[in-house]
Amino acid sequence: MTVTRFAPSPTGLLHLGHAHSALFAWRAAREPGGRFLLRIEDIDPTRCRPEFDEALRRDLAWLGLSWPLPVRRQSEHMDDYAAALARLDALGVVYPCFCTRKDIEEEIARAGHAPHGPDGPLYPGTCRRLAADERAARRDAGQPFALRLDVARAAALAGSLAWHDRAHGPLRAAPETLGDVVLARKDVPTSYHLSVTVDDHLQGVTLVTRGEDLFHATHLHRLLQALLGYEVPDYHHHGLLTDAQGRRLSKRDGALSLAALREAGRSPAEIRALAGVPD
Repeated sequence: MTVTRFAPSPTGLLHLGHAHSALFAWRAAREPGGRFLLRIEDIDPTRCRPEFDEALRRDLAWLGLSWPLPVRRQSEHMDDYAAALARLDALGVVYPCFCTRKDIEEEIARAGHAPHGPDGPLYPGTCRRLAADERAARRDAGQPFALRLDVARAAALAGSLAWHDRAHGPLRAAPETLGDVVLARKDVPTSYHLSVTVDDHLQGVTLVTRGEDLFHATHLHRLLQALLGYEVPDYHHHGLLTDAQGRRLSKRDGALSLAALREAGRSPAEIRALAGVPD
């Protein structure tokens, strides 16, 4: 049985790019016994708003999609992420990082260069090198910190890992390309990487469909799955819709919303065609 999911963040109105992703997952689950899940990724309390949650459900239902209830909202399951983080901490692959963004930029500038990942310079590992007593002293003093994954130690513990992508075939996991990513912060006690890995496991997702912009993140998610003892789903990273200038559609750039298209008289069938996933 194929179980897929569409997991938007309620930080704005859905656009055609979201429609493409949701319909792609919906179609992948349309086999006998298949299930399509909706999940609300609302771990960021400063940007997520209930009116956007309501709007995205209205848009998806208008497109003809349905999903089982209750819908999983990440903000209601922080205990699940805390438990996973505690397991990682027990393995010795998590460390506190006291660096501010400015600290990291200055450290990279002093070094003259830094290893680069798919999203730019990687964290230089400043706090990974702190002695245990200094870490404890800083925490006891109330200094703010994030929790990072020691990716080299974690990868050594997990050993060689692989995963399968329906668009790219079998792949070897290379989580070191993302560096020591943040898994939790004081104000948000989880991260996208941690919560999505935990959610897909707990919800029994067997096929993760998402945009190719998240392809590199899967290398890291495969490592977290191994450390946490999770089953490995199949993946399919699909292409992204772009505007006339070739830029990926995004909320930030003001991509035309599904609500605006609906109000302009477009039908669900037209939207599905525009999104590249027709009936």
